[in-house]
Amino acid sequence: MLERDTEFKVGEVAVYPGHGVGRIESIEEREFCGQRQAFYILRILDTDMTIMVPVNGARTAGLRCIIDQKDVERIYEILKEEPVIHDNIPWNRRYKEYMEKIKSGSLYDVAFVLRELYCLRSLKELSFGEKKMFEMAKNLLKKELAFALNLEEEKVERKIEELFSRNKKA
Repeated sequence: MLERDTEFKVGEVAVYPGHGVGRIESIEEREFCGQRQAFYILRILDTDMTIMVPVNGARTAGLRCIIDQKDVERIYEILKEEPVIHDNIPWNRRYKEYMEKIKSGSLYDVAFVLRELYCLRSLKELSFGEKKMFEMAKNLLKKELAFALNLEEEKVERKIEELFSRNKKA
């Protein structure tokens, strides 16, 4: 998923791991650890949070472009795949593993987590933390897909629900 150099311009949108889609508001020089460095000032669209990402470390930090159409198709494939539910492991260990995937910055990993939690939710009640993670994964996925496809979030959410309901019938 997306291997091109991540050099952004002011006004462009980018994705920051665990936070979602944001807009590059500015590129500013700041002093950090005794050295002047350039930083992307990224405003997360969903929460209005501002994040500073060093330009030289943007890729390492996980800052990336919005996915393209090929990636969208792969996301849909992941959502349709058979889940690999680990309902026999403690919820807190599962939570830790899934949270690492969400924070990885890979939308493929986010789709995996959403699929697993969606299926687990149909088998038993999710813990409070799992419910929050489910909503977080769904929100991150929905927002980026909506941006990538230039669609309203509600339409994307309906598509995701449709994919899951088809899986239940199969």
